Amino acid sequence: MIKPEILERLISFRRERDWEQFHNPKDLAISLSIEASELLEWFQWKTNDEINIQLKSEKRQALEDELADVTAYLAYLCHDLGVDINQALATKIDKNAKKYPVDQVKGRADKYTEYS
Repeated sequence: MIKPEILERLISFRRERDWEQFHNPKDLAISLSIEASELLEWFQWKTNDEINIQLKSEKRQALEDELADVTAYLAYLCHDLGVDINQALATKIDKNAKKYPVDQVKGRADKYTEYS
């Protein structure tokens, strides 16, 4: 997901500033949630047409900045907890494939407890 050289830059950035002392799992998870909420603000109260217009404007950079913030906190959290995000994601896809069989859910947005 994140290139190793970018992850190393991110970890070095934090280490050089002595911010590891503030980055315990709880606070990283809180920060991840806060940044995800800031990402939501970019979409709030906008129609799909307005979003598409913004994506082609100078406002796109603000979206990319918020996505980068979310990614940074997720990367710190995975790094510090020793989680291989690629493996975790692959495992979750396998679980969801069992939970949401194509023949039962294709074209539906129901939660798995609703179609069983």
